[in-house]
Formats: sequence, structure tokens, C-alpha cells
Amino acid sequence: MKTKFSVGVIGVGAIAQIAHLPVLSSRDDVELRGLMAGHIENAQRAQMRYAAKNAVATLGEFIDLGLDCAFVLSPKPLHPEHVMPLLAAGIDVFCEKPLAMTLREADQMAEAAAKSGKKLMVGFNRRFAPVYRKAKDVYSDLSPDVVVAQKNRPASEYRATLENAIHMVDLMRYLCGECDQVSAIAKFTDPYYETLTTAQLRFENGTVGMLVADRSSGQWVETLELHGQNRSVYVNSPDSVTVVDAAESHTTTMTPLAMGWARVEDKLGFRAAIDHFFDCLKTGRTPLTSAEDAFKTHELMHRILKCAGLPALD
Repeated sequence: MKTKFSVGVIGVGAIAQIAHLPVLSSRDDVELRGLMAGHIENAQRAQMRYAAKNAVATLGEFIDLGLDCAFVLSPKPLHPEHVMPLLAAGIDVFCEKPLAMTLREADQMAEAAAKSGKKLMVGFNRRFAPVYRKAKDVYSDLSPDVVVAQKNRPASEYRATLENAIHMVDLMRYLCGECDQVSAIAKFTDPYYETLTTAQLRFENGTVGMLVADRSSGQWVETLELHGQNRSVYVNSPDSVTVVDAAESHTTTMTPLAMGWARVEDKLGFRAAIDHFFDCLKTGRTPLTSAEDAFKTHELMHRILKCAGLPALD
């Protein structure tokens, strides 16, 4: 079994600096062989901060570093042009969400991973967050009657629902299985910068899901509620989860569990997702959020966007 992985990272922006690079640089089984960015100066600054071996400007140079695996954290429209050559070069890949901006590209990437025999894991880190894992454990193989998921922010951005609410869509799939019916409504002046998307989903197991993704809220809010089987779960992400049944209500908060030092990479599941990726590389197991599975989340998001009258993943 490999004891140390030569790792490269494409993209050194906010998500890399907040979560991935701090985790990767802290691992004993990782050598940060190289960083690549759209502007070489950014890669060089991150190289110094995280003690990476190299900073490069092109994908060819990046591939020539002799990597075992790569983390693709570049802007989402660039994911296909980064991921496909890496897979072809025999490099396992962890790619941030969304996998691609179209279903056709996402399908091609999943197919390329399957043909290459390499791992392609998608960064749906919420599945690995402690509060959501607790919710999953409570229901286990049971089906809740209803799931209410909210992901709200004070301001819109380009393709806001796709960019952010896809986490909640993926969580609902993870908790409820596949969806067989979608209805949705959006509110917008510019459909590429929507202010609100709501959706009602019916899952094959009978669960009904409700999604709220508002971009004019007072603050950042991410919550999940599950009800059914005479129990309820209330998640206030990333900090607390409350489980209620006929006998008691029990709340777990994240920060005290880490003696007051709980960090965002732990509370939002980034570290656990990265741990899972390397575990899959070591054991040969298929990642929980493989490209094949993640494609189904993208396909469901496509249906929501299209039904809401927003630009879909065509």
C-alpha cells in the first residue's frame, strides 16, 4: 500500500485556501508536488505558504510533475479541460462541484474516469459534515416523510442555484434516493442571477423534499429538517443537530467536541471528504461521491433549473 502520495492542486483561490490546502499540507501521507493557477504569481505565493515543491503555469507542466492524484479547484467552467487530460495521464482526481456546466460534459467526464480505471471524486463535502452524517444515521434505511432544505445568502451570483444549492440537492438524494417528480419556481430579473428558487421533489421511496434557495436573505443560512417515523431531525449547519422523538430532544453542537477549536474544514466536511478520497485510493473502493453518482445530482439539478425557467445544464 502506498504510504505517501504526490499531490498536485489546480486552483489556489478561496476554497483552496480555506479548506483543501490547509488539510492537504497537514497530512503525513501527502507531498504537495505542485500548484497551478491562472496567474503564476498566485501559485507561487501559495507554494511558499504551503511548502509545495513546484508552482507551474500550464497543464502540461503540471502533468509532467509525476503526480499520483490531483485536486481540481479551478473555476467550474474549466473543470472538463483540466480533469479529462489528468485522467488520460493516469492521475486520480478530486474535483470541486459542480463537475461541469453541462450534463454532456459531466457524462463525458464520468465515462472517461470509468474507462481510465482512475478515481474521479466530486467535492460534495456536505455528505461528510458531522451534522449531516448524524441526520443520515438517525434515519439509516428508513424514509422520512418530508425533508426541508434551505440554503440562503444575502446576494446573488452567476448561476446562483447551481453554484450553491446543488449541495442541498445532493444531500436530499443522499438521504432520500432518486427523485421521480419535480416542480419548481424561480424569481429573477436576469435568469443568470436569480434571487430565489424553490422546488418540491417527490422521491421514489415516497419522501417529499422541499428546497428553498433565496439570495436576498439577511445572512448566510443553511438548514435541513427531516420528519417522519415518529422522529425529527433539525440541522443548523454547520454547528448543531437536534434529534427529537416521543421521549426526548437531544442537541449536539460541533465546537465543544473539538475543545472549542472546531474549524470550518472539519464542521463542513472538507477534511472528512479528503480523508475518504485518500482511503479510496489506498483500498481501491469507489468514492461515495464518484462522478457516476454525482452525475445523478447534476441531472436532478438540471430538472429543477429547467422547471423553474432558469438556464439548465443543456
